[in-house]
Amino acid sequence: MFWTSYLLAVLALILAWPVPVLLSRAQWPARSPFTAMVLWQAIALAGGLSMIGAMLVYGLEPIGDNLIAGLKSLAGMVFNNEPTTALGFWHLFALSAAALLTAHLVFTLLLTYYKIERQRRRHRELLALLASPSDDGPGTVVINHDSPVAYCLPGGARSVTVLSDGLMAALEPAELRAVLIHENAHLSQRHDLLLWAFAAWRQALPWFPTTRLAQTAVNSLIEMLADDVALRTESKGTLIKAIAIVASGTSQPAIGTGALNAGGAVVEGNAVSATGGADSPRTTASRVSRLLSPQPPLTKGLRILVLVASALLLAVPTALLIVPGLLG
Repeated sequence: MFWTSYLLAVLALILAWPVPVLLSRAQWPARSPFTAMVLWQAIALAGGLSMIGAMLVYGLEPIGDNLIAGLKSLAGMVFNNEPTTALGFWHLFALSAAALLTAHLVFTLLLTYYKIERQRRRHRELLALLASPSDDGPGTVVINHDSPVAYCLPGGARSVTVLSDGLMAALEPAELRAVLIHENAHLSQRHDLLLWAFAAWRQALPWFPTTRLAQTAVNSLIEMLADDVALRTESKGTLIKAIAIVASGTSQPAIGTGALNAGGAVVEGNAVSATGGADSPRTTASRVSRLLSPQPPLTKGLRILVLVASALLLAVPTALLIVPGLLG
């Protein structure tokens, strides 16, 4: 149990700092956004599991040879009012920390979801008053705003893509199609769920620099994924021009959407977009640079290698926690 807790702590430390920092500086994610997205999710899940698991295993070390045996012994102490003298101060501290951290993460995840849903509901109420249906397809509405604004508001069957008068006047038909395809890709691929999880992670652990790096990277990757969908039918030149026009919008979002965050709406350019974070000037520059100077996608072999590494990241802490108990 001691070595298990030690290995989990080392893994948690590696996944909390050097690995995310190196990945955030790497150039290859732009060549395969989906693969990079899977890796970021694996890092977040494996890091959290290792951190909580290390404290839990260390705390249970005096009362069990493995996690399952230790949990059984702890349950007996709790439900049968047995003495806890076998557990020293630091073991009790580790168990308390593991329980509190788990509760904190779950509570933050649920609280973030509640805030997102409340913001979306208020936003839909504003749209019902200020927006009018668009001729560009079902689920698309237009707001009276001079600046170029384009965003989507997720919500299952209630999902809606919002355009401004200023944007529609500035775009050619092909460019408008590119914007709509991009926004619909956010909705169909449920990018809001991805950003919800990473936003909650950052809210729960704001002192971890890697939570900021992860959220920033995921924001950029979901924009690239949506761009790739638009490129299936529209040219790069058309998409680049559309991105530039949307990014030229004013810094003040339309209809009070500046209050939305953490998945309330996804920001395109300087307006609000549906997946949950602002498409910052840095992200916009990365998108345009990627389109102007395209790099070859990762080879199939490299993509498989990254996906296997992602699976191993999740398998290693899970095996360290569960396998000894099953074998015992």
